[in-house]
Amino acid sequence: MLSVRVLRIAGRRADLVAPTSFDAPTGTLTLVQANGQDARTALALAASGRYAPDAGAATWGAATGSPRKNLKALRRASALVDAPGINEAERHLSVRGLVAEDLALLPRRHRGQSPDAWLTIHAFEDVANVWAHELPAHRRVELLTELALADPAVRLLVVDTPDRHSDLTEDWLPCLAALAENPGRELAVLAIVAEVPAGWEGQVAVVGNIAQTAEDQTPEARTAGAETSETNDGADTPPAAPAPAAVVREREEARA
Repeated sequence: MLSVRVLRIAGRRADLVAPTSFDAPTGTLTLVQANGQDARTALALAASGRYAPDAGAATWGAATGSPRKNLKALRRASALVDAPGINEAERHLSVRGLVAEDLALLPRRHRGQSPDAWLTIHAFEDVANVWAHELPAHRRVELLTELALADPAVRLLVVDTPDRHSDLTEDWLPCLAALAENPGRELAVLAIVAEVPAGWEGQVAVVGNIAQTAEDQTPEARTAGAETSETNDGADTPPAAPAPAAVVREREEARA
């Protein structure tokens, strides 16, 4: 299970991600609503272990080690899917090219299939020559999540704004729900969305749902926040994808 506790990512004048807490259990699709693409991508990076928040923490399973070790464990267990400016499908890649690139990034012991074999086994051979960014929304979600799951170590999918590609909920929600409910693979699925679909009765949270001052927080939450902030500034921070451009720009300006 993914546990997010009083997680905060600072911006220059206001929080990019205000203090937020939620759980994303295995076997469940969890939706988290956030306003603004930068906020959604920042949360996706933190929830997948690619970025250490300014306060609070995101952990996979029991938090048994230091904040840095917990962050590494979360990163190993998770896959970040379709984050704008981070790992979304590039315009110059065909579906075949995208599959070839992603399979090449797998640990060596899991690189058994050729791109063409993978496309055939997963029923994408009909779109192999289509530009990846031109795929219909439902096929895009299917392709990118299947590619993320090519790594058998992945137990958490963090999908960044799947609703940005279509106004139709059926283009992304059923696929993600089916992945979470698949009895053949224990998986937690987290989708960070612009809007929670009407009628959704599953797990849901909203960014900024924790409105606590430092005095109101538990000692554990304050300690986690302080340790995680130190991790951001230390030399031992694990390799991570770049933070959203707005985060980097605001922090550099603030230091000037």
